[in-house]
Amino acid sequence: MAYDGFDLSGKTAVITGGNGGIGLGFAKAVAAAGADVSIWGTNPDKNAAAIEELKAINPSASVRQCDVSSEEQVEASMADVIQRYGRVDACFPNAGIGTQNQKPFFEHSNEDWHRVIDVNLHGVFYTLRAATRQMVEQGEGGTLVTTASGTAIQGSAKGQAYASTKGAMISMTLALAVEMARYKITANAIIPGWVETGMTEQLFQWEKFEKAVIPRIPMRRWGTPEDFGAIAVYLMSDASRWHTGDVIKIDGGFSIF
Repeated sequence: MAYDGFDLSGKTAVITGGNGGIGLGFAKAVAAAGADVSIWGTNPDKNAAAIEELKAINPSASVRQCDVSSEEQVEASMADVIQRYGRVDACFPNAGIGTQNQKPFFEHSNEDWHRVIDVNLHGVFYTLRAATRQMVEQGEGGTLVTTASGTAIQGSAKGQAYASTKGAMISMTLALAVEMARYKITANAIIPGWVETGMTEQLFQWEKFEKAVIPRIPMRRWGTPEDFGAIAVYLMSDASRWHTGDVIKIDGGFSIF
């Protein structure tokens, strides 16, 4: 007999950056568990490919072209989700960008800094604000899951903007866990390890990097988006209704070795 606690039928998830990488891993898993899923992304081609995959799993899936650094686009996209599905039960503000043009910190421009902050931090704020507003109005609880990074707890040379957003994201998640508990809304953060995504593709092709990092991963492999499906289903499900304020590392043991 299957465990009913992981059944997500009747629930709706919003996943930003859901057209690839970890976000698509989240989306495919919760869709397979029965949830209606709305993925948001900025790349039309990736959006089209991702929604084709998702509809094969659950025909109710939908996609929005949305730049989360725009408050207006986030509000419009969330309104579309509510109109389409009537509710929002889980929000995964997963969209993010890395620091471009690796250069010394003292050479970073204001534009370098704000480009990352606008997407990775302001975008998370806009998305979570819209989602929690709807969840509180529904009065049935909900799930917030942020995608942080190992850079939040480890030094990241030349990546201070990215690391700052991920550290702030964890702090935001913990604060939400405390404030939203009265509404039966849980909030947890995930720290992924080195995962094969579009953001890391070029780095992983660098032989020197691979030889330096793989030996530091006890599992001896890169992570894949599929490695994050189960945690998404669990955190969105009724099975985790008392699990909040956690920072969950899924990194093949990298951070402890």
